[in-house]
Amino acid sequence: MFMASVQGQCDSAFSGVREVFEESFAKGQNLGAAVAVYADGRPVVDLWGGVADRRTGRRWSWDTPCVVFSCTKAVTSAAALLLVERGYASLDDPVADWWPEFARHGKGGATLEHLLTHQVGLPAFDGPVTVAQAADPVAMADRLAGQHPEWEPGTDFGYHALTFGWLIGELVRRHTGATVGQFVQEEFGSDLWIGAPAGTIARAARISVPKRGEPKSELTDIATQTRIGAAYAEPGSLIFRATANPAASYNDPVLLGGGWPAAGMVTTARALARFYRDLVHGVTLSHRTLDDAIRVRVRGRDRVLLTDSAYGLGFMRPAQSFELPDVASGAFGHPGAGGAVGLGDPGSGLAFAFVPNLKRDYFAGDRRAHRLVEAAYAAIT
Repeated sequence: MFMASVQGQCDSAFSGVREVFEESFAKGQNLGAAVAVYADGRPVVDLWGGVADRRTGRRWSWDTPCVVFSCTKAVTSAAALLLVERGYASLDDPVADWWPEFARHGKGGATLEHLLTHQVGLPAFDGPVTVAQAADPVAMADRLAGQHPEWEPGTDFGYHALTFGWLIGELVRRHTGATVGQFVQEEFGSDLWIGAPAGTIARAARISVPKRGEPKSELTDIATQTRIGAAYAEPGSLIFRATANPAASYNDPVLLGGGWPAAGMVTTARALARFYRDLVHGVTLSHRTLDDAIRVRVRGRDRVLLTDSAYGLGFMRPAQSFELPDVASGAFGHPGAGGAVGLGDPGSGLAFAFVPNLKRDYFAGDRRAHRLVEAAYAAIT
């Protein structure tokens, strides 16, 4: 067993965050991880600890990046919203106006808002996709354009776990000529890698799963997890098809370098928290755009996740699928498989990110992030 040594900086007012973070290692809840918090634009927590690679014992350092799974969607969504803000596209216009091929099979009325709110009806591919194929965003977009939707766009909603990125990516490509990763690097900062270079992949934390006998999860909602887990065990279920195709290892350099714009971003907790700070303070998007983006557009039983979800324009709001403490009811953001979380809160001025490499069973809330968020809010109330 590795002994974790937590390092970094922590404002004395936020010492509770450090205590919770250190305790998570002492109890074996984390292998390696980082947490970062901004309060009113000021960095107040920047901590890391543990092991980045269980195989070699390599320690997590101040600049260790890690794949953050679906936390990626918030960054990809912000890219789309920036294009809307600049007048390249409208939320209400049909996708087919700028992507004519998309109109096939009854999708002619689908709008950009439908894409961003998981209402477009394309949560899964209609056949197998390989990791190598997924590295070609144009081919992925073409394939989705040619599919029949699972439901008429705008009549229902369900989490587009992987397809979301290639759908939004086509918006970015057709209006800028760039991939999502290239656009994000130019507009939002160099430490948000959607399509990481080889050097970044080499020093990234390696995702691990609990060993035999170690706890697999510490969930906030056992009943929901049980229901979702039963559905996921059925290969033909929508949740399985939406989340397990392409079937991939998130340590695969082909995936990490391939620029998966829904779930493949490699970054640090520091950079992810800074991204939310910039959103909250009107740096990345105008306050008006953000206010509109975080307004709940759809809420209810998610057809894919089989639980209560609430979506703004690409961002999640607190619900069973993005469970947060009550004090964080004003927050927006996105979780990632295995426990990663990024969020911002315009009302409190808080921006937060937690990035672990121990991927625990997670569909309905993970206590590691939950406790850290509680501690961060406790410091400002």
